[in-house]
Amino acid sequence: MADESNTGLNSAVETNAEVKTPTGKKQKSPRRQKAAAEPARTQSKAPAAKSRRYGEQEKAEKLKLIETQVNEGKGTLKDAIKSAGISEQTYYQWKRTAKPAEQKPEKAVLAGDDELADFVRLEEENQRLRKLLAEKLRAENAELRKRLGLD
Repeated sequence: MADESNTGLNSAVETNAEVKTPTGKKQKSPRRQKAAAEPARTQSKAPAAKSRRYGEQEKAEKLKLIETQVNEGKGTLKDAIKSAGISEQTYYQWKRTAKPAEQKPEKAVLAGDDELADFVRLEEENQRLRKLLAEKLRAENAELRKRLGLD
């Protein structure tokens, strides 16, 4: 009778063993090759904007147009740049290259910014004092050399 009761446990173990047996790995479909995927992506994209070279006069006109739109309050700087048909990076590059031609003498430009003007004045004074000190040291050095008879 002990055998009969054991058969019930063995059958339960056998069913659990069947459930727990690892199944084979699921096979994945092969990956697509990158070369085949590239043409499909490039065709679905919108065509890139064609680069264009602007002349100096066109650049100046666009910068002036943007400046007037911003000053009149017709929108933000970003909106004005978009309406001119250029990128922000292009705008700032053009503005930077156009500045040296438009700049007034350095001291006149700096007068508007108090902190910067003060800094420039201090730098100028520092240079003047350094030169004065160098002259005095040369004079003292020359006098000392005469006293010692080295000249």
